[in-house]
Amino acid sequence: MKKVFLTRKIFPEAMERLSRAAEVEVWPESFPPPLEVLLEKARLADGLMTMLSDPITSEVIQVGSQNHLKVISQMAVGYDNIALPAATSAGIPVGNTPGVLTETTADLAWALLMAAARRVVEGNNEVHQGIWRAWGPDVLCGVDIYGATLGLIGFGRIGQAMAARAKGFNMRVLYTQRHRDLAAEEKYQAVFVPLQELLMQSDFVSLHAYLSDETRGLMGATQFKLMKPGAILINTARGAMIDQAALAQSLLRGKLAAAALDVYIPEPIPQYSPLLKMPQVIITPHIGSASRKTRLLMAQMTVENMEAGLAGKRLPYCANPEVYGNLK
Repeated sequence: MKKVFLTRKIFPEAMERLSRAAEVEVWPESFPPPLEVLLEKARLADGLMTMLSDPITSEVIQVGSQNHLKVISQMAVGYDNIALPAATSAGIPVGNTPGVLTETTADLAWALLMAAARRVVEGNNEVHQGIWRAWGPDVLCGVDIYGATLGLIGFGRIGQAMAARAKGFNMRVLYTQRHRDLAAEEKYQAVFVPLQELLMQSDFVSLHAYLSDETRGLMGATQFKLMKPGAILINTARGAMIDQAALAQSLLRGKLAAAALDVYIPEPIPQYSPLLKMPQVIITPHIGSASRKTRLLMAQMTVENMEAGLAGKRLPYCANPEVYGNLK
């Protein structure tokens, strides 16, 4: 029977299905297995079932390709933790879970936007700490969302889902990305602008781009200086898109009103980070796709990819389809 190493526990329904296709070993810890464990399991397994926080390096793939590894199936849309070119060169297909978490992630991004704007977390924390300030004109005053300007960096599925939510709040929507999307502009009444103009005009800036050489470190000191005084930054994309030290300085100086981050680099966020000491900063532990319905569907898609890979069939959701031109 084929062997699969699973780097984290998944839902029982998906686990039962996977167990019918292979002998499954599950990493028992809540944090990712270290590199030395991944190297050992790549040497022994026919399939690796991974999460976004697992470092599937070229070394891991090389060890696997020299033994029995046939497929890597990741329970995530993104796969920048996987050395994809190395997997393709080795003839190993890599699966992911595209198109399933759009609305769930947009829900969280919108929740973060609203919570940061209206200082919900600050108010909640004060009450839990036994602080109840007398009503006053400026007590916990936030900013209005209705009628404000939302700037979206990245206008793919999740960016467009944010634009759909913004319509209900009569917001002006700006977006920037490498190429214009005329159909989406018309559908969501969004306006394409260069990044500099978006930063200067937006009350809220929300990141939804893919991580690449172009977007890594995209938001730094120069960009924060361009943003409107009192603007709010939301990031549910990738932590590496933001220079976090520059963000902290911008918040300390009062240039930005608040920030809400679901992603950080590294994860978990170090306890010494100055962002953790700022009441106007909301940080959630990478829960963009964390609804049970979405996560279960992701697990099922991941198992589907694994079943296909173990059987030597084409993966239904493949991140490197060009691999099939390389397979012998």
